[in-house]
Amino acid sequence: MNLAQKCEQIRLILTDVDGVLTDGRVIIDNEGVESKEFNIRDGQGIRLWQQSGGRWGIITGRSSQVVQIRAAELGIEIVEQGVADKWAAAQSICEQLQLKLSQVCFIGDDLPDWPVIKQAGLGVAVADAAEELRQDADYVTSQRGGDGAVREVVEVLLKNTNRWKSVLDHYAV
Repeated sequence: MNLAQKCEQIRLILTDVDGVLTDGRVIIDNEGVESKEFNIRDGQGIRLWQQSGGRWGIITGRSSQVVQIRAAELGIEIVEQGVADKWAAAQSICEQLQLKLSQVCFIGDDLPDWPVIKQAGLGVAVADAAEELRQDADYVTSQRGGDGAVREVVEVLLKNTNRWKSVLDHYAV
C-alpha cells in the first residue's frame, strides 16, 4: 500500500509529546515547576486536521500539567499521560472510538513509541527519532520533533487526501 492509500484511511492521529510536540527537553525550575516549548505551527496543524474532520489524541509516558493545558488550548480530548505501554493505550483508544488501527496515524520519536509505529495504519517517526523507529516507519519527517514535524505530517495527510486545497481556500483572500 502506498503513502496516499495509507493516508486515505486515517481518521485519528495519536502522538507522543516529548520529542514530537516538543524538542524533547524538559525544564524544571528550583520550585519544581516544569515547562516545555511547543511549536505554534504544530498547533495550527492540529487545528487544521481537526477542522478537516480528523480527531487528535496524545499518548505520553510522562505526566505534566503543561500537556493538559496545551491539549485544552487545542481542543484535544484524548489525553493519556503516564502511560507505560503505548501499544495497549492505542488499542484501548481504538476500541473506545470504534476505529481500526489501520485508521490511526501514530507519530513518535523513541523506543516506547516503536510498537505503535509498527502497527499503526500510518507509522511516523520524526527526523531525529531513534534509528529503529525511522527504519520501521511508513514516513519519516524532514523536520525534527518540536520543530514543525507535526505540521508536516498533517500537510502530508491533507495533501494526499485532496483536502489541502479546501484548507488553502479558507485562508485565501
